[in-house]
Amino acid sequence: MKHLPNLLTLANLFFGCIAIAFILNSQPFLTSYAADEQYWVSCTEQMYWGCIFIGIAAICDVLDGLAARALNVFSPIGKELDSLADIVTFGVAPSMILFKMLWGAWMREPNALDVSMIAMSPAFLIACFAALRLAKFNISDEQKTSFIGMPVPAVGIFVASLALVNWYNPFHIGEKLQGKWTLYLIIAILCWLMVSRIRFIKLMPHKWNMTYAWPQLVLVVATAIAIPFLKIAAIPVAFILYIILSIIYKYPQAESK
Repeated sequence: MKHLPNLLTLANLFFGCIAIAFILNSQPFLTSYAADEQYWVSCTEQMYWGCIFIGIAAICDVLDGLAARALNVFSPIGKELDSLADIVTFGVAPSMILFKMLWGAWMREPNALDVSMIAMSPAFLIACFAALRLAKFNISDEQKTSFIGMPVPAVGIFVASLALVNWYNPFHIGEKLQGKWTLYLIIAILCWLMVSRIRFIKLMPHKWNMTYAWPQLVLVVATAIAIPFLKIAAIPVAFILYIILSIIYKYPQAESK
C-alpha cells in the first residue's frame, strides 16, 4: 500500500501521455460561413478524448495526495515524481491544445498557407512557465496552506475546458475562442498567473471551519449551481471564480506566521 501514491502519480503521467497522443492526431478547430448561415466544423474527436484523459489524469493527481495523507507516506521522490508528471499532463498537453487552437485561428486568415509555424509557438510558453512554477514550488517552504502562483493542474484543466467549450460551442463562446489575439492574451495571462505572487487557495482547506473553508464552499456550490445552466462553460467560469476568491480571501493572522 505504501507505493499507492506513486502508482497514482504514474497513472497521472500515463493518462497525460495518452492525452498528448490524441491531441497530436487532432485537426484544428474551424468555423466556416456561407451566405447567411454559419456552419460549425469542430475538430476531430481526438481533441475531445485528449481533454477527457487530462481530466482523468487530474483525478489521479488528486487521489495521489489523498492516498499519501491517508497512508502517512511522504518521500522526496514522491514530490519530484509528482512535479514531473504534472509538467507533462498539465504543461505539455495544454500547450499542444493551444497550439492546435492557434493553428485553427491562423487557418482562418486569408494568407493561411503562408503562416509560419512560429506563429503558433507561444503556446509552448505554458509548458515553460509550468516548469518554472513547479520548480519554485519544490524549493518553497511558503506553500503549505496556500499556493503562491496559480497551481499548474488548475491551468491544465482550464485549457482543456477551453477546448471542450470550442467543441460544444455553448452560447457561441467557442467562436470567440477562434481569434488568435484572444488565444495569445489567454496564454499571456496564464503564464503570468503561474509565476505571480498571488496566493491561491487550496481546494482542501487548511482547517475545516468557516474561517478557513468558506472560499472552497463558495466555489463548490457556485460551480454546482452553474453546471445545469452553463454546461461545459461552467468549468472556465469556476476557474475565474477561483481566481477572484483567491484574491479577495484574507488568510487568518495565525496562518500567515
